[in-house]
Amino acid sequence: MKVAFDNTYARLLPGFYAPGEPAQAPAPKLIKLNTQLAAELQLEIPQESAAQIFSGNTPPEGAQVIAQAYAGHQFGHFVPQLGDGRALLYGEVIDSNGRRRDIQLKGSGRTAFSRGGDGKAALGPVLREYLMGEGMHALGIPTTRALAAVATGEPVYRERALPGAVLPRVAASHIRVGTFQFFAAHASPDKVRLLAEYSIARHYPQAANPLELLTAVRDAQAVLIAKWMLVGFIHGVMNTDNMAISGETIDYGPCAFMDTYSPKTVFSSIDQNGRYAYGQQPSIAVWNLSRLAETLLPLIHEDEKTAVDIATEVLRGFMPVYETHWLNGMRAKLGITVPDESDRQLITDFLQIIEAQKLDFTQSFRRLSSGQTPDANWAKRWQPRRTATPAAMDAVNPIYIPRNHKVEEALKSAEANNFEPFETLNKVLKDPFTERPGLEAFATPNPTPNPAYRTFCGT
Repeated sequence: MKVAFDNTYARLLPGFYAPGEPAQAPAPKLIKLNTQLAAELQLEIPQESAAQIFSGNTPPEGAQVIAQAYAGHQFGHFVPQLGDGRALLYGEVIDSNGRRRDIQLKGSGRTAFSRGGDGKAALGPVLREYLMGEGMHALGIPTTRALAAVATGEPVYRERALPGAVLPRVAASHIRVGTFQFFAAHASPDKVRLLAEYSIARHYPQAANPLELLTAVRDAQAVLIAKWMLVGFIHGVMNTDNMAISGETIDYGPCAFMDTYSPKTVFSSIDQNGRYAYGQQPSIAVWNLSRLAETLLPLIHEDEKTAVDIATEVLRGFMPVYETHWLNGMRAKLGITVPDESDRQLITDFLQIIEAQKLDFTQSFRRLSSGQTPDANWAKRWQPRRTATPAAMDAVNPIYIPRNHKVEEALKSAEANNFEPFETLNKVLKDPFTERPGLEAFATPNPTPNPAYRTFCGT
């Protein structure tokens, strides 16, 4: 494989990572190659060698294989050292749009940060991340993406033996809030300053200093979370080590899309208290950004109290940015093209109605383009406000999302070596806004709903 690597993270940030070496997969087999993404990355990938390259058996020439260091707050509790315990960075490439992108192997074996784990991934979670990332990308939501999925030919052991796999993942970078936390906890402000300068140059060149970096990350996250909320996506584990400063969705573990609308919806098997419930996501984003701000305080002002006051003012700006994007997005979903002060109440009432009636979130919005509403009195208020065409409304209200039961069907079949449901679902998700005959089963919630449905951190 010809790859024009330019590995700035490894070159410019010595001491921010540990060298790594992927585990050898005994019988790697290519399950899926994301040819569209490969072309975007300007990669020439011979089909016959893709499995060896993306399993980690034969890293391409120019790769500088490293595991990145980071810390993180996990469910509110600080862990001073986490790091890439089951992932290795191959390096960076410049894509066809001039953007710098990381290529990382997830599930490629032990690293210096594995903390006793095997560093490997099971097939099901790898394919879940593939489907979720591609589904989110098609919905227009910033996200990391899967470049391929490769079976390793060996079992991994969790509650039971499962087929192993590796996910080659592409991201604007893998710098997290937790990356800043690691160096704030373990080193001097000089290391944090170096990371901030690198992050500015890579992601926010318009930012002149660490305070402007914080502001830029705040705005990127506000837009991202608004987009999540508009499609009913629940990340499930919004720890600070799972928040990328680039503003991309990262780490699809216990994630899912909401069926029946409820702000309290939780899908994560480990989120016992609903910390990362659907309705909590904006406030958790502010909490995470506050942890980023803490690492930057010595760089914002030499007087700590002054630095805190300045950073606090920046953080207060999150909700106005979020609210603006969420409100405008909701207006578009309701077909409102001329803003009015009454819009917020109209939106709130609609959400309360579908919650009370236990209606499907995605379907309820999609049906509005044909005039179907859940409440006649609400419809009388809404109809005069609706000025968008049905086509314009359908362009922002998806009909196909990664429905939880369809994802589970695909993963279960794949574990039995039948990849047809995975391939079919992947094709459906590539065009989420256009209704197509024969795909009715992908546009409806689970006919036998499971209120206890939970997802797991499996990769």
